[in-house]
Amino acid sequence: MTAMFEGYGSSGPAYDEMFDGQRLRPPYRRLRHSLRALTTPELVQRVEALQAGYLDQGVTFDIGGEERAFPLDILPRVIEMDTWSTIEKGVQQRVKALEAFLADVYDTGQVFDDGVIPRRVIMTSSHFHREAASVRPPNGVRVHVSGIDLIRDNAGEFRVLEDNCRVPSGVSYVMTNRRAITAALPETVAQHRIRPVAGYPQRLLAALRAAAPAGVSDPTVVVLTPGVYNGAYFEHALLARTMGVELVEGRDLVVQRGRVFMRTTKGLAPVHVIYRRIDDEFLDPAHFRKDSVLGAPGLIDASRAGNVTLANAVGNGVADDKLVYTYMPDIIRYYLDEEPAIRNVDTWRCGDAEAREEVLDRLDELVLKPVDGSGGKGIVIGPRASKAELDELRQKVIDSPRDWIAQPVVQLSTVPTFVDGELGPRHVDLRPFAVNDGHRVWVLPGGLTRVALAKGELIVNSSRGGGSKDTWVLAGPSTAPDGYEEDDDLDLSHEVDPADELDTQPTSPPAPVTGVMPAITPEVEAEMAAAFAQQRHQQSQSQTGAATEKGGDA
Repeated sequence: MTAMFEGYGSSGPAYDEMFDGQRLRPPYRRLRHSLRALTTPELVQRVEALQAGYLDQGVTFDIGGEERAFPLDILPRVIEMDTWSTIEKGVQQRVKALEAFLADVYDTGQVFDDGVIPRRVIMTSSHFHREAASVRPPNGVRVHVSGIDLIRDNAGEFRVLEDNCRVPSGVSYVMTNRRAITAALPETVAQHRIRPVAGYPQRLLAALRAAAPAGVSDPTVVVLTPGVYNGAYFEHALLARTMGVELVEGRDLVVQRGRVFMRTTKGLAPVHVIYRRIDDEFLDPAHFRKDSVLGAPGLIDASRAGNVTLANAVGNGVADDKLVYTYMPDIIRYYLDEEPAIRNVDTWRCGDAEAREEVLDRLDELVLKPVDGSGGKGIVIGPRASKAELDELRQKVIDSPRDWIAQPVVQLSTVPTFVDGELGPRHVDLRPFAVNDGHRVWVLPGGLTRVALAKGELIVNSSRGGGSKDTWVLAGPSTAPDGYEEDDDLDLSHEVDPADELDTQPTSPPAPVTGVMPAITPEVEAEMAAAFAQQRHQQSQSQTGAATEKGGDA
Protein backbone atom coordinates (compact mmCIF):
# COMPACT_ATOMS: atom_id res chain seq x y z
CA MET A 1 0.00 0.00 0.00
CA THR A 2 2.96 2.33 0.60
CA ALA A 3 3.98 1.92 -3.04
CA MET A 4 0.44 2.81 -4.06
CA PHE A 5 0.65 6.13 -2.23
CA GLU A 6 4.06 6.81 -3.78
CA GLY A 7 2.42 6.65 -7.19
CA TYR A 8 -0.21 9.17 -6.19
CA GLY A 9 -0.62 11.73 -8.97
CA SER A 10 -0.67 15.50 -8.80
CA SER A 11 -3.97 17.26 -8.18
CA GLY A 12 -2.84 20.21 -10.30
CA PRO A 13 -3.85 23.62 -8.91
CA ALA A 14 -6.32 22.05 -6.45
CA TYR A 15 -5.54 21.79 -2.74
CA ASP A 16 -4.82 18.16 -1.91
CA GLU A 17 -5.94 17.31 1.62
CA MET A 18 -3.50 14.42 2.08
CA PHE A 19 -0.31 15.67 0.46
CA ASP A 20 1.45 19.04 0.43
CA GLY A 21 3.65 18.36 -2.55
CA GLN A 22 5.47 15.20 -1.47
CA ARG A 23 4.92 15.85 2.23
CA LEU A 24 2.14 14.06 4.08
CA ARG A 25 -0.26 16.35 5.93
CA PRO A 26 -0.69 15.57 9.68
CA PRO A 27 -4.33 14.31 9.64
CA TYR A 28 -3.41 11.52 7.22
CA ARG A 29 -0.24 10.21 8.87
CA ARG A 30 -2.02 7.51 10.85
CA LEU A 31 -4.14 6.53 7.86
CA ARG A 32 -1.14 5.89 5.66
CA HIS A 33 0.64 4.13 8.51
CA SER A 34 -2.28 1.77 9.15
CA LEU A 35 -2.87 0.99 5.47
CA ARG A 36 0.70 0.19 4.52
CA ALA A 37 0.28 -3.52 5.34
CA LEU A 38 -2.48 -3.95 2.72
CA THR A 39 -1.67 -5.01 -0.83
CA THR A 40 -3.61 -3.67 -3.80
CA PRO A 41 -5.41 -7.02 -4.40
CA GLU A 42 -6.44 -7.11 -0.73
CA LEU A 43 -7.84 -3.61 -0.98
CA VAL A 44 -9.70 -4.47 -4.19
CA GLN A 45 -11.26 -7.46 -2.44
CA ARG A 46 -12.47 -5.26 0.40
CA VAL A 47 -13.88 -2.71 -2.05
CA GLU A 48 -15.89 -5.42 -3.84
CA ALA A 49 -17.29 -6.67 -0.54
CA LEU A 50 -18.16 -3.10 0.42
CA GLN A 51 -20.21 -2.45 -2.73
CA ALA A 52 -21.92 -5.85 -2.62
CA GLY A 53 -22.99 -5.19 0.95
CA TYR A 54 -24.47 -1.81 0.02
CA LEU A 55 -26.50 -3.30 -2.81
CA ASP A 56 -27.81 -6.10 -0.58
CA GLN A 57 -28.85 -3.62 2.11
CA GLY A 58 -30.69 -1.36 -0.33
CA VAL A 59 -28.25 1.55 0.05
CA THR A 60 -28.88 2.54 -3.53
CA PHE A 61 -29.84 5.33 -5.88
CA ASP A 62 -31.68 5.33 -9.19
CA ILE A 63 -30.13 6.21 -12.56
CA GLY A 64 -32.39 5.87 -15.59
CA GLY A 65 -34.58 3.36 -13.81
CA GLU A 66 -31.64 1.18 -12.80
CA GLU A 67 -31.01 0.61 -9.11
CA ARG A 68 -27.31 0.83 -8.24
CA ALA A 69 -25.30 0.66 -5.06
CA PHE A 70 -24.34 4.16 -3.99
CA PRO A 71 -20.56 4.29 -4.64
CA LEU A 72 -18.59 4.47 -1.40
CA ASP A 73 -14.84 4.95 -1.65
CA ILE A 74 -12.94 2.80 0.79
CA LEU A 75 -10.48 5.53 1.79
CA PRO A 76 -11.93 7.97 4.35
CA ARG A 77 -11.56 11.71 4.38
CA VAL A 78 -9.87 12.90 7.57
CA ILE A 79 -10.50 16.31 9.17
CA GLU A 80 -8.46 17.66 12.06
CA MET A 81 -10.13 18.67 15.32
CA ASP A 82 -9.22 22.36 14.97
CA THR A 83 -10.36 22.51 11.36
CA TRP A 84 -13.68 20.94 12.30
CA SER A 85 -14.14 23.44 15.11
CA THR A 86 -13.98 26.25 12.55
CA ILE A 87 -16.45 24.47 10.27
CA GLU A 88 -18.83 23.78 13.16
CA LYS A 89 -18.87 27.42 14.28
CA GLY A 90 -19.41 28.60 10.72
CA VAL A 91 -22.34 26.25 10.12
CA GLN A 92 -23.95 27.18 13.45
CA GLN A 93 -23.60 30.86 12.60
CA ARG A 94 -25.10 30.30 9.17
CA VAL A 95 -28.13 28.41 10.48
CA LYS A 96 -28.84 31.04 13.14
CA ALA A 97 -28.78 33.77 10.51
CA LEU A 98 -31.00 31.77 8.17
CA GLU A 99 -33.53 31.21 10.96
CA ALA A 100 -33.68 34.93 11.71
CA PHE A 101 -33.93 35.77 8.02
CA LEU A 102 -36.82 33.37 7.32
CA ALA A 103 -38.72 34.54 10.40
CA ASP A 104 -38.35 38.13 9.20
CA VAL A 105 -39.21 37.43 5.55
CA TYR A 106 -42.49 35.74 6.49
CA ASP A 107 -43.41 38.36 9.10
CA THR A 108 -42.59 42.07 9.19
CA GLY A 109 -39.93 42.11 6.46
CA GLN A 110 -37.71 44.54 8.34
CA VAL A 111 -34.72 43.22 6.40
CA PHE A 112 -36.25 44.76 3.26
CA ASP A 113 -36.98 48.11 4.86
CA ASP A 114 -33.40 48.33 6.11
CA GLY A 115 -32.03 47.77 2.62
CA VAL A 116 -30.16 44.55 3.33
CA ILE A 117 -31.79 42.66 0.46
CA PRO A 118 -34.33 43.92 -2.10
CA ARG A 119 -37.89 42.74 -1.53
CA ARG A 120 -38.15 41.77 -5.19
CA VAL A 121 -35.44 39.12 -4.74
CA ILE A 122 -37.75 37.22 -2.39
CA MET A 123 -41.03 37.94 -4.16
CA THR A 124 -39.63 36.63 -7.46
CA SER A 125 -38.19 33.46 -5.93
CA SER A 126 -39.98 30.32 -7.07
CA HIS A 127 -39.74 29.03 -3.50
CA PHE A 128 -41.52 31.93 -1.80
CA HIS A 129 -44.94 30.84 -0.52
CA ARG A 130 -47.47 33.27 0.90
CA GLU A 131 -49.01 30.32 2.77
CA ALA A 132 -46.08 30.59 5.18
CA ALA A 133 -46.72 34.25 6.00
CA SER A 134 -47.33 35.05 9.67
CA VAL A 135 -46.95 31.38 10.67
CA ARG A 136 -44.98 31.29 13.92
CA PRO A 137 -43.57 27.84 14.68
CA PRO A 138 -44.19 26.67 18.27
CA ASN A 139 -40.53 26.92 19.33
CA GLY A 140 -39.51 29.47 16.73
CA VAL A 141 -37.68 26.95 14.56
CA ARG A 142 -38.21 26.78 10.80
CA VAL A 143 -34.96 25.10 9.83
CA HIS A 144 -35.03 21.97 11.97
CA VAL A 145 -32.55 20.22 9.66
CA SER A 146 -30.14 21.84 7.24
CA GLY A 147 -27.27 20.85 5.01
CA ILE A 148 -24.70 23.55 4.31
CA ASP A 149 -22.57 22.60 1.31
CA LEU A 150 -18.90 23.52 1.61
CA ILE A 151 -15.92 23.32 -0.71
CA ARG A 152 -12.23 23.85 -0.05
CA ASP A 153 -10.51 26.26 -2.43
CA ASN A 154 -7.00 26.30 -3.88
CA ALA A 155 -5.63 27.84 -0.69
CA GLY A 156 -7.22 25.19 1.52
CA GLU A 157 -9.90 27.56 2.87
CA PHE A 158 -13.41 26.19 3.30
CA ARG A 159 -16.11 28.22 1.51
CA VAL A 160 -19.90 27.94 1.52
CA LEU A 161 -21.18 26.77 -1.84
CA GLU A 162 -24.91 26.68 -1.11
CA ASP A 163 -27.52 26.37 1.64
CA ASN A 164 -30.10 23.56 1.85
CA CYS A 165 -33.01 24.36 4.16
CA ARG A 166 -35.88 22.49 2.49
CA VAL A 167 -35.34 18.72 2.54
CA PRO A 168 -31.57 18.19 2.73
CA SER A 169 -30.75 14.59 1.91
CA GLY A 170 -27.77 12.32 2.45
CA VAL A 171 -27.44 11.83 6.19
CA SER A 172 -28.27 8.13 5.85
CA TYR A 173 -25.07 7.71 3.86
CA VAL A 174 -23.11 9.31 6.69
CA MET A 175 -24.33 6.67 9.13
CA THR A 176 -24.15 3.68 6.81
CA ASN A 177 -20.77 4.77 5.44
CA ARG A 178 -19.31 4.76 8.94
CA ARG A 179 -20.58 1.28 9.66
CA ALA A 180 -19.40 -0.03 6.29
CA ILE A 181 -15.90 1.43 6.55
CA THR A 182 -15.60 0.19 10.13
CA ALA A 183 -16.25 -3.31 8.83
CA ALA A 184 -14.02 -2.92 5.77
CA LEU A 185 -11.02 -1.35 7.55
CA PRO A 186 -11.27 -2.47 11.19
CA GLU A 187 -7.54 -2.17 11.87
CA THR A 188 -7.45 1.36 10.46
CA VAL A 189 -10.46 2.54 12.46
CA ALA A 190 -8.95 1.06 15.61
CA GLN A 191 -5.86 3.26 15.23
CA HIS A 192 -7.85 6.51 15.07
CA ARG A 193 -9.91 8.49 17.55
CA ILE A 194 -12.99 9.38 15.52
CA ARG A 195 -16.00 11.35 16.64
CA PRO A 196 -19.17 9.25 16.23
CA VAL A 197 -22.14 9.82 13.95
CA ALA A 198 -24.57 7.21 15.30
CA GLY A 199 -26.27 9.74 17.60
CA TYR A 200 -27.87 11.68 14.74
CA PRO A 201 -31.34 10.03 14.94
CA GLN A 202 -31.50 10.75 18.66
CA ARG A 203 -30.65 14.41 18.10
CA LEU A 204 -33.17 14.69 15.28
CA LEU A 205 -35.97 13.09 17.29
CA ALA A 206 -35.29 15.38 20.25
CA ALA A 207 -35.47 18.43 17.96
CA LEU A 208 -38.71 17.24 16.36
CA ARG A 209 -40.32 16.56 19.74
CA ALA A 210 -39.22 20.00 20.93
CA ALA A 211 -41.11 21.50 17.97
CA ALA A 212 -44.47 20.02 19.00
CA PRO A 213 -47.54 22.29 19.13
CA ALA A 214 -48.20 24.13 22.38
CA GLY A 215 -49.73 22.00 25.11
CA VAL A 216 -48.60 18.65 23.66
CA SER A 217 -46.31 17.00 26.20
CA ASP A 218 -45.91 13.62 24.49
CA PRO A 219 -46.04 14.32 20.74
CA THR A 220 -46.43 11.75 18.00
CA VAL A 221 -43.78 12.23 15.33
CA VAL A 222 -43.92 10.70 11.84
CA VAL A 223 -41.67 10.72 8.78
CA LEU A 224 -43.61 11.56 5.61
CA THR A 225 -42.13 9.97 2.47
CA PRO A 226 -43.18 10.25 -1.18
CA GLY A 227 -42.93 6.47 -1.31
CA VAL A 228 -40.70 3.58 -2.20
CA TYR A 229 -39.81 4.90 -5.66
CA ASN A 230 -38.27 8.08 -4.33
CA GLY A 231 -34.50 8.17 -4.68
CA ALA A 232 -34.02 8.86 -0.97
CA TYR A 233 -36.49 6.25 0.29
CA PHE A 234 -33.75 4.25 2.00
CA GLU A 235 -32.93 7.32 4.06
CA HIS A 236 -36.56 7.91 5.00
CA ALA A 237 -36.91 4.31 6.17
CA LEU A 238 -33.62 4.38 8.04
CA LEU A 239 -34.45 7.57 9.94
CA ALA A 240 -37.95 6.40 10.85
CA ARG A 241 -36.60 3.05 12.02
CA THR A 242 -33.76 4.47 14.11
CA MET A 243 -35.95 7.18 15.66
CA GLY A 244 -38.64 4.62 16.48
CA VAL A 245 -41.41 6.52 14.67
CA GLU A 246 -43.86 5.66 11.90
CA LEU A 247 -42.94 6.03 8.23
CA VAL A 248 -46.06 7.26 6.43
CA GLU A 249 -47.18 8.29 2.97
CA GLY A 250 -49.71 10.98 2.15
CA ARG A 251 -52.51 8.44 1.84
CA ASP A 252 -51.91 7.43 5.47
CA LEU A 253 -52.75 10.94 6.75
CA VAL A 254 -56.18 12.45 7.30
CA VAL A 255 -57.02 16.03 8.32
CA GLN A 256 -60.24 16.48 10.31
CA ARG A 257 -61.39 19.70 11.99
CA GLY A 258 -57.95 21.24 11.52
CA ARG A 259 -56.07 18.35 13.11
CA VAL A 260 -53.91 15.66 11.53
CA PHE A 261 -54.39 11.93 12.09
CA MET A 262 -52.79 8.81 10.67
CA ARG A 263 -54.61 5.64 9.78
CA THR A 264 -53.72 2.65 11.94
CA THR A 265 -55.16 -0.83 12.46
CA LYS A 266 -56.84 0.54 15.59
CA GLY A 267 -58.35 3.59 13.91
CA LEU A 268 -57.17 7.17 13.59
CA ALA A 269 -54.26 8.31 15.77
CA PRO A 270 -53.27 11.98 16.25
CA VAL A 271 -50.08 13.31 14.65
CA HIS A 272 -48.31 16.35 16.08
CA VAL A 273 -45.01 16.66 14.19
CA ILE A 274 -44.39 15.69 10.56
CA TYR A 275 -40.80 15.36 9.40
CA ARG A 276 -41.70 15.68 5.78
CA ARG A 277 -39.41 14.58 2.97
CA ILE A 278 -41.68 16.01 0.29
CA ASP A 279 -41.14 19.35 -1.39
CA ASP A 280 -43.62 22.17 -0.75
CA GLU A 281 -45.40 21.89 -4.11
CA PHE A 282 -46.42 18.28 -3.46
CA LEU A 283 -47.33 18.63 0.21
CA ASP A 284 -50.95 19.80 0.13
CA PRO A 285 -53.11 19.68 -3.02
CA ALA A 286 -55.53 22.13 -1.43
CA HIS A 287 -52.87 24.85 -1.56
CA PHE A 288 -50.20 23.76 -4.04
CA ARG A 289 -50.25 21.27 -6.91
CA LYS A 290 -53.78 19.96 -7.16
CA ASP A 291 -52.62 16.80 -8.94
CA SER A 292 -50.29 15.75 -6.14
CA VAL A 293 -51.02 12.43 -4.45
CA LEU A 294 -47.88 12.55 -2.33
CA GLY A 295 -49.18 14.78 0.46
CA ALA A 296 -52.57 15.24 2.13
CA PRO A 297 -55.24 17.94 1.77
CA GLY A 298 -55.44 20.22 4.79
CA LEU A 299 -51.87 19.95 6.10
CA ILE A 300 -51.16 23.64 5.52
CA ASP A 301 -54.34 24.76 7.29
CA ALA A 302 -53.57 22.48 10.24
CA SER A 303 -50.08 23.96 10.41
CA ARG A 304 -51.36 27.54 10.26
CA ALA A 305 -53.82 26.70 13.06
CA GLY A 306 -50.91 25.55 15.23
CA ASN A 307 -52.16 21.97 15.46
CA VAL A 308 -49.27 20.28 13.66
CA THR A 309 -45.64 21.20 13.04
CA LEU A 310 -44.14 20.69 9.60
CA ALA A 311 -40.41 20.15 9.67
CA ASN A 312 -38.88 21.77 7.81
CA ALA A 313 -41.26 24.70 7.54
CA VAL A 314 -43.04 25.53 4.30
CA GLY A 315 -41.37 28.38 2.43
CA ASN A 316 -37.81 27.65 3.52
CA GLY A 317 -36.81 27.33 -0.11
CA VAL A 318 -36.22 31.07 -0.40
CA ALA A 319 -33.12 30.50 1.73
CA ASP A 320 -31.91 27.92 -0.82
CA ASP A 321 -32.26 30.37 -3.70
CA LYS A 322 -28.77 30.97 -5.03
CA LEU A 323 -29.52 34.65 -5.54
CA VAL A 324 -30.32 34.96 -1.82
CA TYR A 325 -27.03 33.13 -1.21
CA THR A 326 -25.17 36.13 -2.60
CA TYR A 327 -26.66 38.30 0.17
CA MET A 328 -25.81 35.90 3.01
CA PRO A 329 -22.67 37.76 4.22
CA ASP A 330 -24.79 40.90 4.71
CA ILE A 331 -27.61 38.86 6.26
CA ILE A 332 -25.20 37.42 8.83
CA ARG A 333 -23.88 40.88 9.69
CA TYR A 334 -27.42 42.28 9.91
CA TYR A 335 -28.92 39.69 12.27
CA LEU A 336 -25.90 38.55 14.26
CA ASP A 337 -23.58 41.57 14.09
CA GLU A 338 -20.75 39.18 13.18
CA GLU A 339 -18.46 38.64 10.24
CA PRO A 340 -19.08 35.37 8.37
CA ALA A 341 -16.98 32.60 9.89
CA ILE A 342 -16.96 30.81 6.52
CA ARG A 343 -16.94 32.97 3.43
CA ASN A 344 -19.03 32.51 0.29
CA VAL A 345 -17.51 31.64 -3.05
CA ASP A 346 -17.11 34.88 -5.06
CA THR A 347 -20.31 35.34 -7.06
CA TRP A 348 -21.76 37.61 -9.76
CA ARG A 349 -25.50 38.39 -9.82
CA CYS A 350 -26.56 38.29 -13.44
CA GLY A 351 -29.55 40.44 -12.58
CA ASP A 352 -27.18 43.38 -12.00
CA ALA A 353 -26.45 45.06 -15.34
CA GLU A 354 -22.77 45.74 -14.69
CA ALA A 355 -22.12 42.23 -13.38
CA ARG A 356 -24.10 40.70 -16.25
CA GLU A 357 -21.97 42.51 -18.81
CA GLU A 358 -18.80 41.11 -17.28
CA VAL A 359 -20.28 37.61 -17.05
CA LEU A 360 -21.34 37.63 -20.71
CA ASP A 361 -17.84 38.72 -21.70
CA ARG A 362 -16.33 35.84 -19.69
CA LEU A 363 -18.80 33.00 -20.22
CA ASP A 364 -16.01 30.67 -21.32
CA GLU A 365 -14.15 31.28 -18.03
CA LEU A 366 -16.92 31.07 -15.43
CA VAL A 367 -19.39 28.60 -13.93
CA LEU A 368 -23.05 29.55 -14.49
CA LYS A 369 -25.74 28.22 -12.16
CA PRO A 370 -29.54 28.52 -12.23
CA VAL A 371 -30.63 30.08 -8.95
CA ASP A 372 -33.30 27.45 -8.24
CA GLY A 373 -31.29 24.45 -9.40
CA SER A 374 -30.30 21.46 -7.28
CA GLY A 375 -28.42 18.23 -7.72
CA GLY A 376 -25.96 19.80 -10.15
CA LYS A 377 -28.71 20.25 -12.74
CA GLY A 378 -28.37 23.14 -15.17
CA ILE A 379 -24.80 24.03 -14.20
CA VAL A 380 -22.57 25.06 -17.10
CA ILE A 381 -18.80 25.04 -16.63
CA GLY A 382 -17.61 27.60 -19.17
CA PRO A 383 -14.14 26.21 -19.93
CA ARG A 384 -15.66 22.79 -20.68
CA ALA A 385 -18.67 23.96 -22.69
CA SER A 386 -18.93 23.94 -26.48
CA LYS A 387 -19.54 27.09 -28.48
CA ALA A 388 -23.13 26.01 -29.10
CA GLU A 389 -23.68 25.47 -25.37
CA LEU A 390 -22.21 28.87 -24.56
CA ASP A 391 -24.36 30.57 -27.21
CA GLU A 392 -27.47 28.94 -25.76
CA LEU A 393 -26.41 29.93 -22.25
CA ARG A 394 -25.80 33.53 -23.33
CA GLN A 395 -29.35 33.81 -24.62
CA LYS A 396 -30.77 32.32 -21.42
CA VAL A 397 -28.90 34.85 -19.29
CA ILE A 398 -30.04 37.73 -21.51
CA ASP A 399 -33.66 36.56 -21.44
CA SER A 400 -33.85 35.79 -17.69
CA PRO A 401 -30.92 37.41 -15.87
CA ARG A 402 -32.50 37.04 -12.42
CA ASP A 403 -32.40 33.28 -12.86
CA TRP A 404 -28.61 33.02 -13.04
CA ILE A 405 -25.51 33.58 -10.96
CA ALA A 406 -21.89 33.15 -12.02
CA GLN A 407 -18.85 32.00 -10.08
CA PRO A 408 -15.20 31.46 -10.92
CA VAL A 409 -14.09 27.91 -11.58
CA VAL A 410 -13.03 26.74 -8.14
CA GLN A 411 -10.75 23.71 -8.16
CA LEU A 412 -12.42 21.76 -5.37
CA SER A 413 -9.92 20.15 -3.03
CA THR A 414 -8.85 16.59 -3.73
CA VAL A 415 -8.62 13.51 -1.55
CA PRO A 416 -6.99 10.14 -2.41
CA THR A 417 -9.65 7.90 -3.94
CA PHE A 418 -9.44 4.25 -4.99
CA VAL A 419 -10.99 3.90 -8.47
CA ASP A 420 -10.60 0.91 -10.79
CA GLY A 421 -7.77 -0.52 -8.74
CA GLU A 422 -5.74 2.68 -8.73
CA LEU A 423 -5.23 5.48 -6.26
CA GLY A 424 -5.61 9.04 -7.50
CA PRO A 425 -6.79 12.51 -6.48
CA ARG A 426 -10.52 13.16 -6.86
CA HIS A 427 -12.46 16.35 -6.16
CA VAL A 428 -14.74 16.49 -3.10
CA ASP A 429 -17.20 18.73 -1.32
CA LEU A 430 -18.68 18.47 2.17
CA ARG A 431 -22.25 18.69 3.45
CA PRO A 432 -22.35 19.11 7.24
CA PHE A 433 -25.82 18.47 8.66
CA ALA A 434 -27.17 20.71 11.42
CA VAL A 435 -30.10 20.02 13.75
CA ASN A 436 -31.80 22.92 15.53
CA ASP A 437 -33.89 22.16 18.63
CA GLY A 438 -34.59 25.82 19.44
CA HIS A 439 -31.87 26.04 22.07
CA ARG A 440 -28.80 24.83 20.24
CA VAL A 441 -27.69 24.22 16.68
CA TRP A 442 -25.92 20.85 16.76
CA VAL A 443 -23.68 19.89 13.85
CA LEU A 444 -23.14 16.22 13.03
CA PRO A 445 -19.37 15.60 13.22
CA GLY A 446 -18.14 15.09 9.67
CA GLY A 447 -21.19 15.18 7.46
CA LEU A 448 -21.37 13.83 3.91
CA THR A 449 -18.30 13.98 1.70
CA ARG A 450 -19.31 13.63 -1.93
CA VAL A 451 -16.60 12.71 -4.42
CA ALA A 452 -16.44 13.08 -8.20
CA LEU A 453 -15.20 9.63 -9.23
CA ALA A 454 -14.30 10.61 -12.80
CA LYS A 455 -10.80 12.04 -13.10
CA GLY A 456 -10.90 15.84 -13.32
CA GLU A 457 -14.68 16.03 -12.82
CA LEU A 458 -15.82 18.93 -10.61
CA ILE A 459 -19.51 18.02 -10.15
CA VAL A 460 -19.86 15.57 -7.27
CA ASN A 461 -23.60 14.80 -7.33
CA SER A 462 -24.70 11.17 -7.56
CA SER A 463 -26.83 12.04 -10.58
CA ARG A 464 -23.58 12.90 -12.36
CA GLY A 465 -21.73 9.74 -11.36
CA GLY A 466 -20.43 10.89 -7.99
CA GLY A 467 -19.97 8.81 -4.86
CA SER A 468 -19.22 9.40 -1.20
CA LYS A 469 -16.58 8.93 1.47
CA ASP A 470 -16.72 8.28 5.18
CA THR A 471 -15.70 11.54 6.85
CA TRP A 472 -13.61 11.22 9.99
CA VAL A 473 -13.43 14.12 12.42
CA LEU A 474 -10.55 13.43 14.77
CA ALA A 475 -11.29 13.77 18.48
CA GLY A 476 -7.76 14.89 19.30
CA PRO A 477 -4.79 16.63 17.70
CA SER A 478 -2.76 14.93 14.98
CA THR A 479 0.34 13.86 16.90
CA ALA A 480 2.04 11.19 14.79
CA PRO A 481 5.72 12.20 14.36
CA ASP A 482 7.26 12.75 10.94
CA GLY A 483 9.19 9.50 11.36
CA TYR A 484 6.10 7.51 12.25
CA GLU A 485 6.68 4.89 9.52
CA GLU A 486 9.53 3.48 11.56
CA ASP A 487 7.58 3.69 14.81
CA ASP A 488 4.87 1.09 15.33
CA ASP A 489 4.21 2.11 18.93
CA LEU A 490 1.94 5.09 18.27
CA ASP A 491 0.45 7.05 21.14
CA LEU A 492 -3.35 7.04 20.85
CA SER A 493 -4.09 8.72 24.19
CA HIS A 494 -5.72 11.99 23.17
CA GLU A 495 -7.87 14.04 25.48
CA VAL A 496 -11.55 13.86 24.51
CA ASP A 497 -14.85 14.81 25.98
CA PRO A 498 -15.83 11.87 28.23
CA ALA A 499 -19.43 12.25 27.07
CA ASP A 500 -18.38 11.86 23.43
CA GLU A 501 -18.24 8.16 22.58
CA LEU A 502 -15.63 7.43 19.91
CA ASP A 503 -15.84 5.16 16.89
CA THR A 504 -12.79 3.06 17.78
CA GLN A 505 -14.23 -0.42 18.37
CA PRO A 506 -14.90 -1.90 14.93
CA THR A 507 -15.39 -5.50 16.05
CA SER A 508 -18.29 -4.71 18.38
CA PRO A 509 -21.75 -3.55 17.32
CA PRO A 510 -22.70 0.01 18.29
CA ALA A 511 -24.28 0.42 21.69
CA PRO A 512 -28.07 0.73 21.55
CA VAL A 513 -29.43 4.25 21.71
CA THR A 514 -31.42 4.85 24.84
CA GLY A 515 -35.18 5.24 24.87
CA VAL A 516 -37.31 4.05 21.97
CA MET A 517 -34.56 4.36 19.39
CA PRO A 518 -32.75 1.14 18.39
CA ALA A 519 -29.19 1.20 17.14
CA ILE A 520 -28.33 0.59 13.51
CA THR A 521 -27.29 -3.00 14.11
CA PRO A 522 -26.82 -5.63 11.39
CA GLU A 523 -30.21 -7.05 12.35
CA VAL A 524 -31.86 -3.65 11.85
CA GLU A 525 -30.15 -3.25 8.48
CA ALA A 526 -31.20 -6.75 7.39
CA GLU A 527 -34.80 -6.11 8.48
CA MET A 528 -34.88 -2.82 6.60
CA ALA A 529 -33.35 -4.37 3.47
CA ALA A 530 -35.97 -7.15 3.47
CA ALA A 531 -38.82 -4.68 3.98
CA PHE A 532 -37.40 -2.43 1.28
CA ALA A 533 -37.21 -5.30 -1.23
CA GLN A 534 -40.70 -6.54 -0.35
CA GLN A 535 -42.27 -3.12 -0.79
CA ARG A 536 -40.49 -2.68 -4.11
CA HIS A 537 -41.94 -5.98 -5.30
CA GLN A 538 -45.45 -5.21 -4.09
CA GLN A 539 -45.50 -1.80 -5.77
CA SER A 540 -43.69 -2.76 -8.98
CA GLN A 541 -46.95 -2.50 -10.93
CA SER A 542 -48.26 0.62 -9.23
CA GLN A 543 -45.66 3.30 -9.82
CA THR A 544 -47.33 6.65 -10.36
CA GLY A 545 -45.43 9.57 -11.79
CA ALA A 546 -42.15 10.92 -10.71
CA ALA A 547 -42.30 11.10 -6.93
CA THR A 548 -39.33 13.35 -6.52
CA GLU A 549 -37.79 14.89 -3.45
CA LYS A 550 -36.61 18.18 -4.87
CA GLY A 551 -33.57 19.89 -3.50
CA GLY A 552 -32.28 16.75 -1.89
CA ASP A 553 -30.01 15.02 -4.38
CA ALA A 554 -27.18 13.47 -2.44
